[in-house]
Amino acid sequence: MTNDELKESLLMSSKNGYTRISAEDRQEMEAYCQRYTAFIDSCKTEREATAWASAEAERRGFRPLSAGMEAKPGDKIYLNNRGKSIILAVVGTRSLADGANICAAHVDSPRMDLKPNPLYEDTEIAYFKTHYYGGIKKYQWPTIALALHGVVYRKDGSVVTVTIGEDADDPILVISDLLVHLAGDQMQKPLAKGIEGEQLNVILGTEPLQGEGSDLVKLNIMKLLNEKYGLIEADFLSAELTIVPAGRCREVGLDRSLLGAYGHDDRVCAYAELDALFAVEHPEKTAVCILADKEEIGSVGISGMQSQAFEYFMGALCDAQGVNLRDCFAHSFCLSADVSNAFDPNFAETCDRRNNSMLNYGVAICKYTGSRGKGGASDASAEAMGHVRTTLDNAGVIWQIATLGKVDQGGGGTVAAYMANRNIVTVDAGVPVLCMHAPMELVSKLDCYETMLACKAIYQA
Repeated sequence: MTNDELKESLLMSSKNGYTRISAEDRQEMEAYCQRYTAFIDSCKTEREATAWASAEAERRGFRPLSAGMEAKPGDKIYLNNRGKSIILAVVGTRSLADGANICAAHVDSPRMDLKPNPLYEDTEIAYFKTHYYGGIKKYQWPTIALALHGVVYRKDGSVVTVTIGEDADDPILVISDLLVHLAGDQMQKPLAKGIEGEQLNVILGTEPLQGEGSDLVKLNIMKLLNEKYGLIEADFLSAELTIVPAGRCREVGLDRSLLGAYGHDDRVCAYAELDALFAVEHPEKTAVCILADKEEIGSVGISGMQSQAFEYFMGALCDAQGVNLRDCFAHSFCLSADVSNAFDPNFAETCDRRNNSMLNYGVAICKYTGSRGKGGASDASAEAMGHVRTTLDNAGVIWQIATLGKVDQGGGGTVAAYMANRNIVTVDAGVPVLCMHAPMELVSKLDCYETMLACKAIYQA
């Protein structure tokens, strides 16, 4: 056997996905990415993603979970968890005693939330005060177009949905930065200190109401909000209002091979799960899709992956089949669908090239995430990795292996550990991302498409 033949049979040879897909594949990829673009343009918060998924599920014949309902093969069932997260299932032909095939992603993203008392005026400029949510580089958020999204519960019990800054005729919001001419001291600071958290104050306006008095610019802003939404200042106390980047998802690059948008992490994987689940009709094992909240701050709270909402949903399905929930979990498999960092040659020193995900090489499979000694990782077993490897290869999915940076560089986590804590075999996988956690993130169309195919393969395994 020649050396070339030995290399072919013994060594791995990674190839760019565009050398491996057909013209028909490319056509389907573009169609998928158009669907995803429409989703991410409509869903910039976990509430919007949950509402979108609920409406789409209803349109496709899914029924809300209810007490005492049956769970027969082919049934399509979902639970909207308080408008902040959602779990969906297509019941399989096999009993839940044999387990379920689960894909879990999150639909929250780093952003800035309004403080409970956000509105104030300083030197005749009205502002909102914010508290950033999740891991951000604070210096990236000033001087970009921002929008306000969220809901307000008014004193009379009515709920108002607020969206300002997305329509072409809407005003945008902005955080100011110091002019370079006076920024000598600022530019000597570390990046993390160039903009402080308490400086992330959003400009709302500068025009005072006519007449005498104090805080007339603030009063004018409140008057505008009252005229449009019926709000008074006390309503901010019972509101969830969020500042996110304004604008739509755009194709990036002269070849249009990338998509640039806010919130790919992790709605790019959430949509992959949804689109794949909607294509599943009669799986052998029950196929379950989870879109969770609060991953960016530790998966905590009533809508996070550490809550009992998942047990509640799966317990109801198991009860309908006379199955013990613990037996179901013990025989289940979960793909924790979360993004990885795509290799960036501008910052090559942060990564191990041999083990980092690359753009256009397909869905990235991560044996472990975590940081510095695998802290916070679930660390998938050889058997779990073997299951994913075989399943994706048999389905013709383009995939690659990934780790999150050099060993002592940093790291990150996913919901995998919380699924594994439930005695569910779990492996991380997702779309490689450039500029993760920035106001605009970049993903490859090919990787988006292959992640959806991976989810579909897992559901049907």
